Amino acid sequence: MTVDRRIRPGLEICVDEPAGVVAALSGGADRIELCSALAAGGLTPSTPLVEFSLGLAVPAGLKVHAMVRPRAGDFDYDSTELALAVQEARALIDVGVHGLVFGAVREGKIDARALANWVGAIRETSATVRLTLHRAIDVVEDPVGAVEVAIDLGFDYILTSGGATSAPAGVATIARMVERSADRCRIMAGAGLRAENAAIVLASGVQDLHASASRARPALPDAYNVLQLPAPPRQTNVSEVGALRQVIENEFSRRA
Repeated sequence: MTVDRRIRPGLEICVDEPAGVVAALSGGADRIELCSALAAGGLTPSTPLVEFSLGLAVPAGLKVHAMVRPRAGDFDYDSTELALAVQEARALIDVGVHGLVFGAVREGKIDARALANWVGAIRETSATVRLTLHRAIDVVEDPVGAVEVAIDLGFDYILTSGGATSAPAGVATIARMVERSADRCRIMAGAGLRAENAAIVLASGVQDLHASASRARPALPDAYNVLQLPAPPRQTNVSEVGALRQVIENEFSRRA
């Protein structure tokens, strides 16, 4: 089976605050990945944040997929952390998210046993919520082979940079992952994506792009100096979202 390049690629924007939801919506995103603490790589969002974001997104037809990540750091979770990940996922489903984003790794491979248990618990709660295996796949020894594992586990999406520090750098591996998936799940490219390099990544055949589409937030010198806070976080920018949307539309028109 070959990848159907006639399907318009989707655009997912990762956000960690309501303003990001508004920017993603206004810029033309198809879906958001909602997290807390994007500066830490994204953690499970709070229930009030999810409820508020759904209130903004759902009336506009924007799908909301929520991160399940009980702590920062690596993806090698112990039994207690995995139990928490199940509880967090169920709580997110109860609030009304359309999808969940999760991943687990052990000894250089996808932790198939842990993920099978997690997916099984989720399916007891919802048969329809969509599941994304996140960039945990980028730290395994064989991300292309891991595509089969993810499909067997029942994931609908795989988010990947092709095992590289950015999707443009990993585009060759991403193309192999797309071919391996053979339309059995959607391969979504993410990490370091901007309008100026998105076309290169789309040429791999990926079905979706994932980006923060952010710019540096204006600094508040008093707060950051007096309180000794880290550098100001980045903020989703509607122009960056719109530019990515336009690249997708241009590429889709070229394929047609």
